[in-house]
Amino acid sequence: MGNKSFRQSMAWLHTWAGLLPGWLLFIIFLFGTAAFFQQEISGWMRPELEGRTASSTALRAASHLLADKAPNADRWIIVLPSNRGGDPLMVTWKSGNGDAAVSGTAILDPATGREIAVRDTRGGWFLYRFHFELHYLPYWFAEILVCAAALTMLVVILSGIVIHKKIFADFFMLRFGKGQRSWLDAHNVTAVLALPFHLMITYTGLVTLLFTLMPWAISAHFPDRGSYFQAAYPPGPVRDPTGHRIASLSLDKAVSRASSVLDDFAPARIVVEHPGDLASIVQLWPSPARIGGPSDALYLDGSTGNVMQMPARPGIAMASQGVMIDLHAGRFSGVAVRWLYFLSGIGGTVMVASGLILWTVKRRAKLPDEARRHFGFGLVEKMNIGVITGSSAGIGVYFLANRFLPPDIANRAEWEINSLFIAWGAVLVWALARPAKLAWIQTLATCASLYALIPVVNALTTTRGLVPSLMAQDWAFAGFDLVMLAIAAGCAFTAWRVGTHKPKAKPRLNTRELVEAVA
Repeated sequence: MGNKSFRQSMAWLHTWAGLLPGWLLFIIFLFGTAAFFQQEISGWMRPELEGRTASSTALRAASHLLADKAPNADRWIIVLPSNRGGDPLMVTWKSGNGDAAVSGTAILDPATGREIAVRDTRGGWFLYRFHFELHYLPYWFAEILVCAAALTMLVVILSGIVIHKKIFADFFMLRFGKGQRSWLDAHNVTAVLALPFHLMITYTGLVTLLFTLMPWAISAHFPDRGSYFQAAYPPGPVRDPTGHRIASLSLDKAVSRASSVLDDFAPARIVVEHPGDLASIVQLWPSPARIGGPSDALYLDGSTGNVMQMPARPGIAMASQGVMIDLHAGRFSGVAVRWLYFLSGIGGTVMVASGLILWTVKRRAKLPDEARRHFGFGLVEKMNIGVITGSSAGIGVYFLANRFLPPDIANRAEWEINSLFIAWGAVLVWALARPAKLAWIQTLATCASLYALIPVVNALTTTRGLVPSLMAQDWAFAGFDLVMLAIAAGCAFTAWRVGTHKPKAKPRLNTRELVEAVA
């Protein structure tokens, strides 16, 4: 077979490998792209929080609160917000095990340390977890599905590179109002423009789920996965309580001590074992704020503050995996790099969506008679609408539910999530019941209305609307509202383009012409 036949086979592989997992890939890209700003989203969904990082004042207040409320607890757990904010300072105390266990939790303002009431929400964390964990599915099954989709995505990218001979020309080839060729141009431009990002994010995503893809190395050497993790991440020093009471090392002094021992060490979680006892141990677990940074805890003596154990140095293989995970999540990045990740993720989302739409546009030209269109074509066409606009509308409803749901409702965070899927399901049902073009227009217009409504509802229900946020230079809130308005404008423009588009009978692209077009 000649070179042209090979490229044609790659075009076939590219088409079908992209279509079959395409809906799942769109969801992974959409929610994963939003997750690059998960902390900022969490901050918007918790407008009661104004502080970002935990101040020394707040840490001292947390120490006093724990000493007053749980002086005899077996363990204190303190979860600190990241330097990007979005989360409160949360302290938890636990005593006993099993049915006799006793625990309590307090939510503190990161700036002042005073106890505050914060609405129950999973914020941007849910969007991040959903892009690889899905929802309402067993964890192991969801990861297998995501791994299969990511492997297929790698095949799609590589086969797409093979069939693009004029890959650099596609940076500039974007023709509007040309029907099928316009969708092909949109697919090519978004694929080529962020090609290094697509390769990186797909490969590092597979590395992140390494043990789901290849569990045999663990099963060949360990009885279970827990035994492997215990060997790979050995536990730190352990002490039995002495019964001799002392003043515990305050949290602010523990953080200060960690910073003096390790440069740029920012703890995300502090665990105090046997607080108030001579044998107490303070564990400081690092945040992933630095690429290739430590992932193990620093252990301090809870009475003197002396270092008991430094973070373990990972081997080359584990260090390499850690860097890959850091690259995938992008939590190390500054504002500029995070925006680059976000815009590249939008390109990937549009790339997948345009590929799905291109499949139906190409086949609609071959089947102009509505009666001749088979069930598979109609299913793909309606599923495209339900997945692309349904998931987008669901995220908009998720943000609106955060403002509309009463703060004291039971399982409030779960109802925010449920509202996302209820809206998504409603859009899917609506798309199935309407003609395709009308369904596109109506669902895109719905998305535009939802996202345009978000800044309005925010301004009416909080004191941190767009105008006050701009005046106060509160860029997290102002930026969120501006992005919502930009998404609304994009959805409205797309709905208008679909509504005013008049399809032409010709030209049509057959398979050979499609290969030549992308070549």
